[in-house]
Amino acid sequence: MNRFLVLLLSLVASLNTLAQIQKDPTKWSYEVKKKAGKENTYDLVFNVKLDPHWHLWAFEPGGDGMLISPSFNFQKNPDVKLIGKVKESGKKISKDFDGEEGDEHMFENNVTYTQTVEVKQNTKITGKHTYQSCDESKCLSPVTKPFSFAIQDAVATKDTANADTADVAANDTAGAALSNTEEDTAKTLAAAPGAGNGTTAAKPGAGEPSAPAKDTNSLWMIFVAGLGAGLLAVLTPCIYSMIPITVSFFTKKVSSRSQGIKNALFYSFSIIVIFAALGLGLTAAFGANALNNLATNWIANLFFFVLFLIFAFSFLGAFELTLPSSWTNKMGSKSNSSSYGGIFFMALTLVLVSFSCTSAFLGPLIVGAATGGKMGPLVGFGSFGLGIALPFTVFAIFPSYLKNLEKPGGWQNALKVTLGFVELALALKFLSNADLAQGWRLLDREVFIAIWVIIFVLLGIYLLGKLTFFHDSELPKNHFGIAYISVPRLILAISSLTFAVYLLPGMWGAPLKAVSSFVPPMGTQDFIIGGNAPAHGGGANAHSDFPGPKPVKYADRLMMYEPEVAKKYGLVTYFDLEEAKAASKQLKRPIMLDFTGINCINCRKMEGQVWSDPEVMRLLKEEFVVVSLYCDFDGVTLPENEQYDSKILGARVVTVGDKNEDYQATRFNANTQPFYFFVDAEEVQLHPKGYQYDPSIPKFVAHLKEVIAKYKELHP
Repeated sequence: MNRFLVLLLSLVASLNTLAQIQKDPTKWSYEVKKKAGKENTYDLVFNVKLDPHWHLWAFEPGGDGMLISPSFNFQKNPDVKLIGKVKESGKKISKDFDGEEGDEHMFENNVTYTQTVEVKQNTKITGKHTYQSCDESKCLSPVTKPFSFAIQDAVATKDTANADTADVAANDTAGAALSNTEEDTAKTLAAAPGAGNGTTAAKPGAGEPSAPAKDTNSLWMIFVAGLGAGLLAVLTPCIYSMIPITVSFFTKKVSSRSQGIKNALFYSFSIIVIFAALGLGLTAAFGANALNNLATNWIANLFFFVLFLIFAFSFLGAFELTLPSSWTNKMGSKSNSSSYGGIFFMALTLVLVSFSCTSAFLGPLIVGAATGGKMGPLVGFGSFGLGIALPFTVFAIFPSYLKNLEKPGGWQNALKVTLGFVELALALKFLSNADLAQGWRLLDREVFIAIWVIIFVLLGIYLLGKLTFFHDSELPKNHFGIAYISVPRLILAISSLTFAVYLLPGMWGAPLKAVSSFVPPMGTQDFIIGGNAPAHGGGANAHSDFPGPKPVKYADRLMMYEPEVAKKYGLVTYFDLEEAKAASKQLKRPIMLDFTGINCINCRKMEGQVWSDPEVMRLLKEEFVVVSLYCDFDGVTLPENEQYDSKILGARVVTVGDKNEDYQATRFNANTQPFYFFVDAEEVQLHPKGYQYDPSIPKFVAHLKEVIAKYKELHP
């Protein structure tokens, strides 16, 4: 009779969770279009139609850098040459979600992706594309699907999701890609290994009617950043010292004042054009998407780390960055003419000569401009040139102001050194990005903060005149021969030291909300004051008085991603179901299956708003065995004998994340996170329904108590 009751309970539970699988809300169709007037050149077109309230992230998604954009991987074919990158088109929507880092960009309803190719002969073009679809409350796991295009005598072949069976069969025979239909959608819920991190929860409101796109705002921010960087660069010795000489040339060596102003305007315009051309060159060489990908690629982040270190050490006086003297000499020889051509070469000479100062500004500008799409580098570099050109124009129009221009001196070296310290701090951010992506654990949160504290303390000491570098000048002296610092320098010193003091509590777990987007996540913190969170690894978040076995399996890799509340309150969490089942048998407690994700934002919200409640935390610690099953964790590959083909996922289970995702979908008919299910040590479901994202503390407490009651009923 007991076995019959258990079987009946399991059957009821499966019926109640039957409708929890979310089908793919996207419908893809594929077509080939021949380029007019270009022989053997075609556009491969991916047309996507989304269900209402669902969206795909743009190639440049913005946000915190964790959003998963669509990607297209074409199989190598000697008869095919890819022209440029895949281009997206549609009505891009941008939103600024509360508590998130900047705007996030997406497409709803319809979006088209186009790849231009050149072919040598009739051929078949194949590959795979990966995408992630989200609505207002959740994101599905990334999906990887194959595609295929047939090139036959320049006649486009087309296959759409609405094609009938005969059309589909014909297109398949011709080599066109089969579009995903409703019937096969549930079989492709998971991404292929290595396709990117798994489930990332969408922000609330993502499916609501949206405001107009904010791409223009993004470009304006890039414009302002470039203009500010240009104006700041003017204050460096390389450019500042050139202003009086250059302006005097325009005002004194011309027949009239109006002609001098015209020459100065053309000179300034030439500077803008030169820098804008650099921006266009970057886009042409790498493509807007490639620049954006640099922000998240760990190798690119390492490159930027080294680049920023070079800039920082250059500003600190270790060496001077210069271009070959032959370049500047050649340009200088062509700038002797008073013609417009000569003036242009004067501007080009300034750009080349000032490279040692401007290069440190251009590095960060490349990274920032990458978020602005194709126009980002053009706008960023053009506005940077505008910032440099403005002083030359102003002083040419109002030459009397030149007498008020201070002579270059020690304050400019102080500015360079200050910028060097700032560049050094920013360099660590890029190293941290690569560190988190690869799991090296070189820059845990407290290590990162400690280095920043030291950097800004040293900057404050330098600004107070207590630390000097080789190229520094002596501080100015007053009438009594006593060295002094200026009020602006004092204010900067106070600001730097204040910032260092603000950072210091972060060493012991303070949230540091003002810089939370820069410092590593709290999960990498080894010690949180009052939270009893000792070192990572081997069940390190467990208290010594925890009566059950310590979590071991995958703990060394996943502990860094665990919720802050788990560390703060000493909640023991497992990462492997078998370990959790063993603990459940020993402790005689029900198991809470926490299906979560490393980059699941709603998971973090649920933990921060609900788990942190005293009553909820008490129940979790004293009445449950908690196992966190990360469905997007691809950091560990399963042994060969543990890998298998998942029917419901339509893919091979290769990683730990794949295994957790398959378990959730197969056992509970669910594929979104956060999702909580409750079972005993024999995996008998203790509640007919799982608990999805709902930050209502009373509801969650009631759910937990129902589970406890059912467990005691089955295990008196």
